[in-house]
Amino acid sequence: MLDLILLIDDDDTTNFLNKRLLEEMQVAKEILVYNNGKDAIEYLSEACAENNTSDKICPDLIFLDIKMPVMDGFSFLDEYQQRNLDSKDHVIIMMLTSSASFYDLERLKNYNRVKKHYSKTLTKHDVQEVLQQFFSNR
Repeated sequence: MLDLILLIDDDDTTNFLNKRLLEEMQVAKEILVYNNGKDAIEYLSEACAENNTSDKICPDLIFLDIKMPVMDGFSFLDEYQQRNLDSKDHVIIMMLTSSASFYDLERLKNYNRVKKHYSKTLTKHDVQEVLQQFFSNR
């Protein structure tokens, strides 16, 4: 079982459905939802800091939407790298999209932390695939 999964998406319905699926599958002790990348970066800046003294924990897995207001998925990934939040090697990022353009998918290849992209909303098969591929030791 994972300690924490972050869902970062501006679509409340998608967040509700994804969170419900993850809870039903009992894959994580905790699931946090953020409606934009900026709020998620603020959480991660504290939770994933080397000298973290808060009770916030760095997630094992992040599902990140590409197109969001305030801070989109690509801006999030840039900020994540700039702040060196990817120094904790265990964090896996999966992109979520409702309309993956060729340009977006090519651009994702620039981010080694992003392992794959999935269409919204997640399915049981998607989650099982992620767990098997990246967390089989848990």
